[in-house]
Amino acid sequence: MNLSQLRYLVAVADERHFGRAARRCHVSQPTLSTQLKKLEDYLGAVFFERTNKSVEITPVGEAAVAHARRALEEVEALRAVSRGAGAALSGRLSVGIIPTLCPYMIPWLLPELSRRFPDLDLRVTEDFTHNVVALLHEHRLDAVLIAIPSDEPGVTEIGLFDEPFWVACPADHALARAEAISLKDLRRETILYVSEGHCLREQTIAVCGAHGLREASRTDAFKGASLETLRRMVAAGLGFTLLPAMAVDSGDALQSRIVCRPFAGKAFRRIGLVFRDTYPCGDDMRLLAECIGNALPPGVMPVA
Repeated sequence: MNLSQLRYLVAVADERHFGRAARRCHVSQPTLSTQLKKLEDYLGAVFFERTNKSVEITPVGEAAVAHARRALEEVEALRAVSRGAGAALSGRLSVGIIPTLCPYMIPWLLPELSRRFPDLDLRVTEDFTHNVVALLHEHRLDAVLIAIPSDEPGVTEIGLFDEPFWVACPADHALARAEAISLKDLRRETILYVSEGHCLREQTIAVCGAHGLREASRTDAFKGASLETLRRMVAAGLGFTLLPAMAVDSGDALQSRIVCRPFAGKAFRRIGLVFRDTYPCGDDMRLLAECIGNALPPGVMPVA
């Protein structure tokens, strides 16, 4: 048994296709198939059920893949320590970030990380919370930036910052001149939500429901696939929405057609850095959290 065989095992489990797995591992398909067969023979188990149309992983294969991921993670940590002679935040780091955060966080986070940790090879995956958390548990991501608490088992959560919600409304609406906008002001307005899958949708519904806005007409009539879609819908006069603070000023042409006002109530989401309890470089995660906390843009509040 060798590390290459473990990599092939994980690749086939991820791709569910021997050809794609071979391309991912930069080997020929016969080489990959032969090595996996040797691994199965050595361990006395069958990891995949192969047909002409599909590749299905067996229950023992699922368990073996989980162990293989952990083994490869430990090897990568050992290599990182060896390459960097113990240097903090060096080598490859794979981080997942939710879509309602990633476009607004990357512009200020990446330059800061590049400045402080030039040997860091950061890889970013943008996806919904449930997807990046699944990748985290599968050892395909080292950490995720999501709204917390997540209630996920087996993970450590470090609170980074609280991001207040603002109310976005059409610039020609009477409420655009208000110093702040309350839920009472919004009772007769159409509220726009992001579509299912975004944790921000549930947070927005929770804020509105907590203040009795469920009775407002057409609260669920319009949904946007992203915050940028919601901003354009507001600019078109279709309704109001709640935006997290970092999405308020995107510096584009829509700014002349949208006015954002403080929300007259306590409403925010807490963003945290989440990683597995078993992750071998926990100190690096804490250093990353500290770096993020020291570089926060205006409008958000660091968590003590």
